[in-house]
Amino acid sequence: MHVISERRLDDGVLEREFTLGEIPGYLWTPGSASPSAPVPLILLGHPPLGLRRMYPRLVARALHSAAEGFATATIELPGSGDRPRWPAADRARSDLRRAMEAGEPVSDEIIDALILPLVEKAVPEWQTALDALLSLPEIGGPVGYSGGVISIGIRLAVVEPRIAAAGLFAGSLVPRAMYEEARRVTVPLHVLLQWDDEGNDRQAALDLFDAFGSKEKSLHANMGGHTGVPQSAGDSAAQFFTRHLR
Repeated sequence: MHVISERRLDDGVLEREFTLGEIPGYLWTPGSASPSAPVPLILLGHPPLGLRRMYPRLVARALHSAAEGFATATIELPGSGDRPRWPAADRARSDLRRAMEAGEPVSDEIIDALILPLVEKAVPEWQTALDALLSLPEIGGPVGYSGGVISIGIRLAVVEPRIAAAGLFAGSLVPRAMYEEARRVTVPLHVLLQWDDEGNDRQAALDLFDAFGSKEKSLHANMGGHTGVPQSAGDSAAQFFTRHLR
């Protein structure tokens, strides 16, 4: 992990911008973190809109988590931000936009083309990042995963034994194949659903929640659209991670 820059934010939180090969990322650690007191880690997922665009929301989540004593980190997704363009993903996004603008149902073929290759590429990169992050003396685990493309969270929860708990956002398209993977998820889950999310199939989100194999799982539904998540939802997610990562 090559650190490009570092600076102090509110409450002494240390922000480090880094690269892992061609993959950019950020790491935030609480002001109290030191090699003698390693802290748990939360991986911050996000949609494939680019880290620069997502930065304000990501740093707000990082500061909130740091106040609870957690380190947080995120990496750029394949084909997003400043990373090389991914023609297949660009075509799938164009097909999605055309279907939505025409008021047509989004086909399984479009969803599969958009999400499944992203999961295949992104999850090993998250695991590589996790290797690097857990080698730092100030980070000791356990590890949680929070938000982002829900299918990436599902796959990580299935294949990565270092993930101890996951907070997932029901707001992205989910291939049918991921429902079967969801049955293999066993870590504690906290799932957030915006009831009136215009871009989300509510029934599909409920069916996915039902499919999760975790013995401990909770669904937190709030009225409002995709960007109308109340502050209380963030507080509830923080309490979830405090229970499972301490």
